[in-house]
Amino acid sequence: MELVYPPDSLPPSWEFDHIGVAVRDITEGRTLLRALLALSRWSEVFEDPGIGVYVQFGTAEFGPAYELIAPLNDSSPICGALRTGKGILNHVAYLVPDIASGAGYLRDLGCFPVTEKVHAAAYQEKPVQFFQSPLRFLLELIEAPGHRHKFFAEAELKQTANR
Repeated sequence: MELVYPPDSLPPSWEFDHIGVAVRDITEGRTLLRALLALSRWSEVFEDPGIGVYVQFGTAEFGPAYELIAPLNDSSPICGALRTGKGILNHVAYLVPDIASGAGYLRDLGCFPVTEKVHAAAYQEKPVQFFQSPLRFLLELIEAPGHRHKFFAEAELKQTANR
């Protein structure tokens, strides 16, 4: 299959959201990424039984957001990456106005879906879908244009967790 490459930019309606990282435990992952990448602001932890994961988003004062992804149970889709050690730096995610048109764009570039559309707790149950690229990394499309994660300093996060 010959790939037809797009212009030098993504569709203008796409917005970078986060880089997903598989972790065995949210607390341990947060501690390590705080030290490695100086991530100091964190979202709440989302339990997502529909997808089978816990997620939490972290960011530094400047720079990208990272999503920690931990298994909710032994059948979680992230268990394979944790078991094999492949796909730990798991995916790159974009906010899009419409998953169907985004999927068409990715398919034209040789990507294929690896999940059905599912609803994500971290995005107020908006649909998300994962695609594998010809370079074998995952892309997540999130149908939540304009979404902003709510981040807290760690001291604030501990206060909200104790409520």
